Amino acid sequence: METYIETIETHVISDLCVQTVDTDKNVIHTKKKYFACDICGQKFFQKGLLKNHFYIHTKEKPYSCNVCNKEFSRKSYLNVHQRLHRKEKPYSCDVCGKGFSQRVALSTHYRIHTSEKPFSCDVCNKDFTQKAELNVHLRTHTNEKPFSCNVCLKEFSWKSNLTVHLRTHTNEKPYSCDVCHKDFSHKNSLNVHFRTHTNEKPYSCDACGKGYSQRGDLNRHYQIHTYEKPFSCEVCGKKYSRKDNLKVHLRFHTNEKRLEDNASLDGHLHT
Repeated sequence: METYIETIETHVISDLCVQTVDTDKNVIHTKKKYFACDICGQKFFQKGLLKNHFYIHTKEKPYSCNVCNKEFSRKSYLNVHQRLHRKEKPYSCDVCGKGFSQRVALSTHYRIHTSEKPFSCDVCNKDFTQKAELNVHLRTHTNEKPFSCNVCLKEFSWKSNLTVHLRTHTNEKPYSCDVCHKDFSHKNSLNVHFRTHTNEKPYSCDACGKGYSQRGDLNRHYQIHTYEKPFSCEVCGKKYSRKDNLKVHLRFHTNEKRLEDNASLDGHLHT
């Protein structure tokens, strides 16, 4: 005798009450229940999963780290985060052996070895290994500056630049020289300063081979060979290859004007 079974799928209305709907009156293998988010429509086969998902919309973060008190919307996110404190890195790269606390971080890292860049800019077609890098790059086209200083309201495209800028208000200098203990606001400034102790000169002139500790010094030196003089006097038009030479020259006009003013004053006094 032929058996007729009907397929029944279960849908969830906004109050999570179950409503059954017949979709195929010929065959059924089992009753399937799923729970749908009434905000975005995403479906889950467990009510608990829907509950966890709902925190995304409510911005609720019921799980907090007992070490740093950082809060998370899902317990699984908290579990992954806590590996940072335990320095646990269960995922390792089979090429270079570097370890990671998250599988997705390992997948992203692996693109370094494969040279894979799956994210491409629609404007200039530049490719990136991470979507976050693409999002940051896009600001160069949109001139978007989502990070603003709460002191002077200056805006920045990158959060790291805002963090560095805030030190101008707080006078914070978190980077210290191990040799002379001089403090710096920027890590790059410390790196450049440290070359005064090591006498390291990583930038060398292609023309004469002279070495410099800073790229800016090399660029200024190179103007000797190119005869480039980008700094010109607004008074007489004389040009200089270095800005400090222009400043010295401008004193001539300042002293000259002072002499003219003194001469004019003397003339009035004797009339």
